[in-house]
Amino acid sequence: MSKIKLNEKEYNLTSATEAAKAQLFHLQAIEAELARMNTLIAVLQTARGNYARALQQELENPGSIQVPAQKQ
Repeated sequence: MSKIKLNEKEYNLTSATEAAKAQLFHLQAIEAELARMNTLIAVLQTARGNYARALQQELENPGSIQVPAQKQ
């Protein structure tokens, strides 16, 4: 973590101020959260596609999908 590149310019972090280090910490936290959210979006998009296919299958062939009994 001695250097970082922003907008095609490289910065040396060994002499960075505390304020710069705090900004870097926040930037890294945001990057991690974006990665987590992108993973969640991919999972949700997959689920959406599966539900859409199942709906189409059921509409074209009624009774073809068994729905588990709901717990009460």
